[in-house]
Amino acid sequence: MDDPEPPKPPRQPHPNSGVVLGLVALALVLAVGFFYLTNDDRRDRRADAVTQAAASADEAVQAMGDAAQNAADDLNRTR
Repeated sequence: MDDPEPPKPPRQPHPNSGVVLGLVALALVLAVGFFYLTNDDRRDRRADAVTQAAASADEAVQAMGDAAQNAADDLNRTR
């Protein structure tokens, strides 16, 4: 009969595993913090882009209105 192997003692954790785990946790906290700090900037940039687009559309409409007014004035002068 074969004697079963005696159970092995539990493995001791590596001494550097705590340091690696700490560095990973620190990197995660820094990444989340960076995301939240820059999130407001993204919203501001989006709002600025929408405002600029609306201003451009408004300027285009004003230019078309001015051109229509000039054309109407020219027609009235030629009569």
